[in-house]
Amino acid sequence: MRDTVRSAVSLRARQTPDDGDELRFCSTCAFGSVCLPEGVDKSALRSLHMLVEHVGPFRNGDHIFRTGERFGAIFAVRGGIVKTRTLADDGAEQVLGFHLPGEVIGLNAIHPAKYPCDAIALDTAFVCRFSFPALATLAARVPRVQQQLFGLLSADIGKASLLAGDWTAEERLAAFVLGLAARFAARGFSARALHLGMPRNDIANYLRLAPETVSRLLRRFQEQGLIRVDGRDIELLDVRTLRQIARNLLRDAPP
Repeated sequence: MRDTVRSAVSLRARQTPDDGDELRFCSTCAFGSVCLPEGVDKSALRSLHMLVEHVGPFRNGDHIFRTGERFGAIFAVRGGIVKTRTLADDGAEQVLGFHLPGEVIGLNAIHPAKYPCDAIALDTAFVCRFSFPALATLAARVPRVQQQLFGLLSADIGKASLLAGDWTAEERLAAFVLGLAARFAARGFSARALHLGMPRNDIANYLRLAPETVSRLLRRFQEQGLIRVDGRDIELLDVRTLRQIARNLLRDAPP
């Protein structure tokens, strides 16, 4: 468990990535793969004024954008975790997702030209603001940027699969934990030691489950030897069984 705690502490400590250099954007940049050595010299992107603007810090509960605001930019999380949500007329909240460093928010605003949800920092968060008109112009000039933008749009559409089917509570939670682990691992963190930066109430809301159901399932998974839980820190002990539970939601995931 000591290694789990160290990994989780390391995850929490790495709030803000490096800012890159003259050739590369910062390490978690959503468009980092278009930079050298794979793609485009960062200096070539400077021809578009204010393509990228670092914004933050945002504190817990601060809005990055609000429902109904005019769309003009997409945002990539640089540090922290950002929640997207909608509010019903009666004030009931529906959590749409949790966004980690390197992930993009605001893509679902392109067509209506207004943000259809709120984006809220769950802890100290930093973002990069990409002017969408400038980004669209760059995408027309640079195929690598266009390919990356299309990939982000495709990934954003695919995120709905966790909630689209009539899945059991066990399937939803197992898939959520595995998906979160994979996303952290893709950003250089441990694939087995997680720090849940979001409250359990928010996790339950996102999974369309009662908070007590999430707590009960976490206890059950721990009793079955699948995970180890210490507050918001979780260690994955039996990934194979978790994958078996979530197999219907993870058909395209690597083994």
